Amino acid sequence: MTIAYWSILAAALLPYFAAVAAKAGSAYDNRAPRAQLAQATGWRQRANWGQLNAFEAFAPFAAAVIVAQQLHAPQDQIDALALVFIAMRVLHLAFYILDRPTLRSLAWTVGFACVIGLFVIAA
Repeated sequence: MTIAYWSILAAALLPYFAAVAAKAGSAYDNRAPRAQLAQATGWRQRANWGQLNAFEAFAPFAAAVIVAQQLHAPQDQIDALALVFIAMRVLHLAFYILDRPTLRSLAWTVGFACVIGLFVIAA
């Protein structure tokens, strides 16, 4: 399996790390976890927002990797773009939790550019 395909798994798991962070250190209500997270504040709230954004970013990234692979784009370019995307998503989440909106937006932009880049190299 290629690095890019492994990156899809990494991208799929990333929101769950954010969810764990959002729920860490507080009394967990398994009957209503979404209601509990909706009432979160501070860094826990931002971790939850990062979780939601990571879920939103997953589908376009996974589609872009699969399309690039299926159309036989250069593997080294696919892998590089996939790894940069994952790195940017990790930074995006960290910057979300740390309340660094400008850096967060920059990481998001670079990550999104990687998704577009995957489609472009497949064309």
